[in-house]
Amino acid sequence: MSPLLLKKNTAANRIVAAKILNGGGVGVMPTDTIYGVLGGALLPKTVERIYRLRRRNKSKPLIVLISSPRDLKTFKIKLSALAKRVLKQSWPGKVSVILPCPSAAFRYLHRGKKTLAFRLPKYRPLIKLLKLTGPLVAPSANWEGYPPANNVAEARKYFRGRVDFYLSGGSRKSKPSRLIKIENNRILALRK
Repeated sequence: MSPLLLKKNTAANRIVAAKILNGGGVGVMPTDTIYGVLGGALLPKTVERIYRLRRRNKSKPLIVLISSPRDLKTFKIKLSALAKRVLKQSWPGKVSVILPCPSAAFRYLHRGKKTLAFRLPKYRPLIKLLKLTGPLVAPSANWEGYPPANNVAEARKYFRGRVDFYLSGGSRKSKPSRLIKIENNRILALRK
């Protein structure tokens, strides 16, 4: 079956996308930075499907998008005073923060690293989608090591009919999110 092509990022199309994502599907759409391959972060089979689609190194965790800092409780994240300050200063925005996530229940996400990167985006259409779906993994829409797709046409060259939907949001040319890690009461900048 051919993937659904949703030509505009409207409320109605986000509802369609959310139904597909909540059912374990995978889609390509714009995030707050670049186009991403999105799927339910709490669905292990969906996460594995995204690893295969992206030809991603299985030892590398994916970034998780959330709609509120409250979503961190779902992943049993305990925030230090420093982490709370950093999140308050950085979110919402294009900053992904790596936090300790030692729970074995999320090994399929943290890949044994016992940390996960989270981002609370500022892009309103994405926040509205996240409120309908809950946390989503959202790696860039490309094969690992290849240039990220800047639009749906470029994403389709990578994934063709192997995703469930494409949601267009025009062209996106942005750098990936800043990546910081909070470890041993220190802030480490891993990607500027």
